[in-house]
Amino acid sequence: MCFLLCSVSLALVFCFSGIAHATNGYFANGYSVESKALAGAGVALPQGSLDASTNPAAMAFVGTRIDLGLSLFNPNREYKVKGNPSGQPGAFGLTPGTEKSDSRWFVVPSIGANRQLDDNNSIGISIYGNGGMNTDYDTNTFHVSSPTGVDLMQLFVVPTYARKITPKHAIAISPIFAYQRFEAKGLEAFSDFSASPDNLTNNGHDNSYGYGAKVGYLGEVLPFLNIGASYQTKIWMSKLDEYKGLFAEQGDFDIPATWTVGLALKATPELIFLVDVQEIYYSDVKSINNPLIPNIQRPQGLGTDSGAGFGWDDITILKLGLQWKSSKDWTWRAGYSYGDQPVPKSEVLFNTLAPGVIKHHASLGVTKTMGNQELKLALVHAFSNSVTGPNTLEVPGRQKIELKMNQWEFSVGYAWKF
Repeated sequence: MCFLLCSVSLALVFCFSGIAHATNGYFANGYSVESKALAGAGVALPQGSLDASTNPAAMAFVGTRIDLGLSLFNPNREYKVKGNPSGQPGAFGLTPGTEKSDSRWFVVPSIGANRQLDDNNSIGISIYGNGGMNTDYDTNTFHVSSPTGVDLMQLFVVPTYARKITPKHAIAISPIFAYQRFEAKGLEAFSDFSASPDNLTNNGHDNSYGYGAKVGYLGEVLPFLNIGASYQTKIWMSKLDEYKGLFAEQGDFDIPATWTVGLALKATPELIFLVDVQEIYYSDVKSINNPLIPNIQRPQGLGTDSGAGFGWDDITILKLGLQWKSSKDWTWRAGYSYGDQPVPKSEVLFNTLAPGVIKHHASLGVTKTMGNQELKLALVHAFSNSVTGPNTLEVPGRQKIELKMNQWEFSVGYAWKF
């Protein structure tokens, strides 16, 4: 018990230092260093005490250990406006040109701890973050007096109970406790569309708290094949009252449900191929899924029960990984993932604030084992992708907006096994 309480205390201090990710929409492609090195794959492969971020059942097989991770994350976001504004009354024209977001470097910590109680039972905790609906434009994007942007951070505290139901099959359950922090600035131009203009923008950071759950299964069905599966419920969050004039349902911003299934094919004891499929249900959350048009054009459309959102679609991601243990001390990893991106062409205007349009990731990584300790490294590149669509609040055909993003991430981790 002391082991876990000390770990939790350290983790909370560590993780509140800052969080930023934006890869599959605003979900990270992977959370542990090992998972990042495999482009997010690994739902069927036990690795360490952050495994509950992917599949809590893997915690039954990792033993007693602590894992720390630290990532340097570099998202590069921009938008380009083509075409001059019409100037017609009621039109919402943007200044032509290219604008790049500041705030390009983020430090992203994570921590996990697991305690093996006996041969069949373990308890653990994984703490990690989401975020990345983060932009910081020096320009006055929507022709107002302040710079424009949003900042979203999410922290997850995930205790886990895992049990082996046979020596090679396990199930687990993880309650999820979540915290999120949000700020918007420079959106005064949307005041006439808001049901609560005083709670639309420039109110500093607001906080909300919530809960959900995750369940998982992992088993060796053949000597050369593991199967893993996990499901995370929607996470119900308290409302962001300072932004009840921006988000649908008076400031509601829940976290969508997701599931992952996958295989680990052991070609040899040293060489493992991984295939995962993940689905993220952005349609679960009106503030994320509702389209801009026609919801914003209704009287006071922002902040109402059917208010405008970012128009994001559900997405499916395929993740492929390769892990090779070249010796008892060295393990090498590589991965590639391809996924849908959630932003339709019709929704680019509002998504200048959150251009989460990444589709392709490639990754490399290595672990050096030193007795009961491990040093882990990972490098991930999210290839540049763009989405172009009309300014839907301008005269049709007058302006087009292009959203673009690419990313780099370097991660280092350290583990102690007991």
